[in-house]
Amino acid sequence: MEVIITDGTDERFIMLCERLDEYLNEAVGGEKQRSQYVQYNQLNNIHDVVLITENDKAVACGSFKEYSCEAAEIKRVFVAGESRGKKYGQRIMQTLESIAKEKGYSQLILETGNKLSHARTLYENLGFEQISNYGQYADMPDSVCMRKYI
Repeated sequence: MEVIITDGTDERFIMLCERLDEYLNEAVGGEKQRSQYVQYNQLNNIHDVVLITENDKAVACGSFKEYSCEAAEIKRVFVAGESRGKKYGQRIMQTLESIAKEKGYSQLILETGNKLSHARTLYENLGFEQISNYGQYADMPDSVCMRKYI
C-alpha cells in the first residue's frame, strides 16, 4: 500500500471518480436520482488529491477544494469494493486533514447522503459533526452536511 499526493488531473483519480459515480448510482437509485448533485462533483478546482495504491493500482481516493479562506470542502472520497475494510478511507481523510491544516484551513466541511451510512459513520468517527446544509446543498433533503474544526 502506498499513499500518493497528486492533483485533480491524475488519470488514476479520474478513473476512481468514475467508479465512485457508478457506486453512487447503485446506492441511491440511479443517475437520475443524483442529477442535481453532478454539477457539484466536477473535478475542476480540485488541486489536492490523495490516492492509495495497491500493487501500482489505484484503489482509494479523496480530495478537497477551497470553499472559503477558512474551510476546505472534502470531495470524491471513495474506496473500491475490493479494498474496503482496510481503513483506507480513514487514511485518506487523515492525510487530507493534514494537507488542509498545512495550507492554513481551520475547518473541513463535506456533504454526503442520507443513504450513505458507512460514509457518515467514518466521518463521525473522525470527529465530524452534522451541520445545517450549506451552500448549494441547503435545499437538498437527501444531503447531510458535516464539519470538523482542525
